[in-house]
Formats: sequence, structure tokens, C-alpha cells
Amino acid sequence: MKAWRKKILVPLLGILILGATWAGYNWYLIEKTIQEAAPRHADVGIVLGAAVWGERPSPGLRERLDYALWLYNEGYVEYLLVTGGLGEGKKVTEAFAMQQYLLEQGVPADAILLEEKATSTYENLLYSQQVMESVESVKLKSALVISHDYHIARAKTMADDLELPAAAVGVQSHVLYSPYHKVREILALAHWQVTRIWN
Repeated sequence: MKAWRKKILVPLLGILILGATWAGYNWYLIEKTIQEAAPRHADVGIVLGAAVWGERPSPGLRERLDYALWLYNEGYVEYLLVTGGLGEGKKVTEAFAMQQYLLEQGVPADAILLEEKATSTYENLLYSQQVMESVESVKLKSALVISHDYHIARAKTMADDLELPAAAVGVQSHVLYSPYHKVREILALAHWQVTRIWN
């Protein structure tokens, strides 16, 4: 093998091995978080936004909302905080569509808090934390982050970085799940890990 090829191939092989190891670790972290997640009591359930179809929650978002509704009805949380801003080309925010859905399911208006600026998971949690701190009528000190199961490892990591006292629980999707979603989540988690290092 020519020397110049060896100089290229050896570092490239090292990068590929490192990347595969990193991806494997993140896959393990996602699965471990799913296995350890369980409903627990908290002051507020933070429902992370997802796609809105027209002015209604998409089927995937309804899965999150239905799980949040079950947690609320079972007494795990006293309040539900719905978070999500205005998507491109949309007429209503994700949070507004979520609020309307929960109201239709019988959740009292004063038990629903809105955060309508967020456009990413990190912003969901950052702005939700600000909403929790701004509520004067009650003390909201602990949260239960509610999303799809493959998403909660990244959400929990972000909540920890924000020093938001939160556990995370996830619903298994029957309409969203495919290998694509988990691979995408592995890449998103890796991106967040790199962002943490550089910031």
C-alpha cells in the first residue's frame, strides 16, 4: 500500500470506529432511559410539542397528549404545561392546538399552562422552566417531561443541563416509530453532546 493511502486510510478508519462506538453508546443510552422511565408524581407535566395538522394535533402529537391526559387523570401531575411555537405555514401554535385538545378531553382551563415560543426541544424545556418560575399562584418546583420514548433521553439530558428538576416519561408510538426516528434521535443526541462541549 502506498504511504499516502495509508496516511489517509488509518485516520479515516479511526474516525469510523469512533463514530460507530459513539452511535452505539447513544443507542444504549436511549434504550436504558426508556427502560428506566416510569410515571412518578410531579407538580407539572411538560408536554413537548410536535407537528400540527391544520389546527389540530397530528396523530403523533395526540399520542403524547393522550399519555399526558392519563397521567393527569391518574393524579401524577396537577398541571399540564404544553409547549411549542408556530410552525412554518401554520395558523396556530403547537401549544394552542394542544391546549384545545386537552380542553375537549375535559381538562380544566386553569390546569393548563402554555408556552408558545419554542421551536426546538431545548427551547421547549428552557421556556417551560421560565413559565414554571413565573407562575405566582402556585409553586411549580418539579416536572415530568412527556414525549415519545425514543426522545426522552435527549430531553432528560437537556433538562439536567438546565438544572430543571425533572423526570422524563415516554409513550411508545404506533404511528411515528420506524428505524428512521431512532437513527435521527441518535444523531440529534450526538449533536447536543457536541454543542455542550463547545458552549
